[in-house]
Amino acid sequence: MNVLDKEKLQKFIIEGLHEDIQDGDHTSLACIPAEQVSKARFLIKDKGVVAGIAIAEAIFSHLDPDAQIDIRMPDGSAVEYGDEVAYVTCRSQALLMGERLALNAMQRLSGVATLSRAFADEVADYPVTILDTRKTTPLLRFLEKWAVEVGGCTNYRDGLYDRIMIKDNHVDAAGSITAAVDRVKDYLKSKNKQLEMTIEVRNFEELEEVLTLKGVNPRVMLDNFSTAEMERAVQLIDKRIEVEASGGIKLNNVKEVAATGVDFISVGALTHSAQSLDISLKIIK
Repeated sequence: MNVLDKEKLQKFIIEGLHEDIQDGDHTSLACIPAEQVSKARFLIKDKGVVAGIAIAEAIFSHLDPDAQIDIRMPDGSAVEYGDEVAYVTCRSQALLMGERLALNAMQRLSGVATLSRAFADEVADYPVTILDTRKTTPLLRFLEKWAVEVGGCTNYRDGLYDRIMIKDNHVDAAGSITAAVDRVKDYLKSKNKQLEMTIEVRNFEELEEVLTLKGVNPRVMLDNFSTAEMERAVQLIDKRIEVEASGGIKLNNVKEVAATGVDFISVGALTHSAQSLDISLKIIK
């Protein structure tokens, strides 16, 4: 699993806290003595996979260097209603200042991890890899992609910079798949870059064109193909290149897609359609 980028996480924490606190948590500052220490528990009020405890730990440690986190169920654990996944002991003011940022992150990321685990479990009997996409919340991609891996699926490209992906708009703008690929080869050579390539195809005519390409070894992405068309495409390709299925793939049809023999299935829903998990943080009196 990818390790959370410490620099990005620290920036997220600083900006997230500033958004909420601004010039002070005036309610807590008014009600609670600065020296008071409290203990609170993270309580699961749903069923799923927990993700984000490590982020909560970093948030409270940032607010109170003496904060202590007792993790009972680590990130990636299957959880049910009533599970106590962690306890935090720190200054009460710090606890209340960090509560919302910690919960918002944990709830969102646990939702992503839960949906990812469901997809991974659905195709566990097939030699296929479930991939995420760039359909993430702006500026939270590094967290959401981390949660995808916590749930058991796999990160695809991180952004536009780390893989060539020729999609329908690129093909239409360039004039053809061949023209687009030729320009990509020239570009990579001129920039002295080596990037893996995926080419999206919309029909069998475009697939045939990909299979005639010389000097590249792309992965082909079957966009919105029916499962019957996927089976036919897999047979036509005959393991010459990697095959990815994409478009309209949901939990209720992913197993059928996996059965066609594709190598990869990219699922935007992992991040754009995940429902947050209900989690609370309550002070223990």
